Amino acid sequence: MKLVTFEHNGRHMLGDLVENVVMDLQAAHTMQRYTQKEGDDLLPNEMNAFLRGGDAAIATARKVERWFIDAGMPFEVEGETIAYSYPHDDVRLLAPVPRPTSVRDGYAFRQHVEAARRNRGVDMIPEYDEIPIFYFTNHNSITGPGDVDVMDMHLDKMDFELECAIVIGKEGRNIKASEADAYIAGYMVMNDWSARALQMHEMKLNLGPAKGKDFATSIGPWMVTKDELEENRIPGEDGDRYDLVMTANVNGEEVSRGNLKDMTWTFAQIIERASYGVTLYPGDVIGSGTVGTGCFLELNGSKVYDPAWWLKDGDTVECAIEKLGKLENTLKKVG
Repeated sequence: MKLVTFEHNGRHMLGDLVENVVMDLQAAHTMQRYTQKEGDDLLPNEMNAFLRGGDAAIATARKVERWFIDAGMPFEVEGETIAYSYPHDDVRLLAPVPRPTSVRDGYAFRQHVEAARRNRGVDMIPEYDEIPIFYFTNHNSITGPGDVDVMDMHLDKMDFELECAIVIGKEGRNIKASEADAYIAGYMVMNDWSARALQMHEMKLNLGPAKGKDFATSIGPWMVTKDELEENRIPGEDGDRYDLVMTANVNGEEVSRGNLKDMTWTFAQIIERASYGVTLYPGDVIGSGTVGTGCFLELNGSKVYDPAWWLKDGDTVECAIEKLGKLENTLKKVG
């Protein structure tokens, strides 16, 4: 399934993208129960509440999707006034998880880390191979597709970061990597926007990213459940990897290309580290970190773009991952 949060006539709803139709999950479930005179407890109409329902909620949603397809994907039942699906072009997609319970971001691609350090004239840090590191970012600054508001200081060396993100689907603590993939509800495209001048200034104090990152993180356009990715899955003792091409375009020009399978640290390993002595909750979002070549900081330092190329007001960035969709955002200066 491709689960979305969408807006229609001012209402925010939880949906399922089926071909080019957005199905309102709760309304469709209501109709399924009405027409079949049976059914599970009514699905919630908000992503975090849905995720708290765990595997049972996802299983119910799959049954609703099957009923919807078998019914010919109608927009309403004859004689009923309730609408429960809409053409894709008639709705506005929001972040699939508009209010994550937390957002962590990893550092999982060795190619990116090596290149970024080489460009700064420093050796590869040996501790990289010891722990799957991550940082917390602002879970209240999530955006979906569309405009991303930035201010003057953000536009000083403004950068994108092409990433994949997972959404935690069930509560867990001290989760072993061998079991961690079962805690993932789905996968999304992620753009971890970076105001590099702010970031470089503040990280001289060795405390990690703050104002260089906290203004926006974009995710979407939908959350894809694991069953959709089975043929691309590469199982391993340290957790699953996925053979999925990742690309980024700026104003229509491809600037980055990589593959999700090249993660040095798997999401399962990151979950094991993140959950040590800490409870993970449904709705937690964890990013992979930047894929190799996936940002201008890396590309500029490698002399791919000379003079250096940074994003500016009005630029459009499209981050795409095979089978996960295309996340398109345009920078909009405010203030």
